[in-house]
Amino acid sequence: MQKLLKAFVRDERGVSAMEYAILAGIVVIALVAAGSSFSTSISGLWAGITGAMNTATPH
Repeated sequence: MQKLLKAFVRDERGVSAMEYAILAGIVVIALVAAGSSFSTSISGLWAGITGAMNTATPH
């Protein structure tokens, strides 16, 4: 059992997969933060476009 545990601790095959998972998590967090900071400006822009289209169409 002790030999198996030592072999498990020395095994580094999964290290690169873990690094990629951490990097992907950081990218997702950055995208969510950027999206939340731009959401109010995008919704304001969309409201302006919608308002302009409503006033431009004949009734």
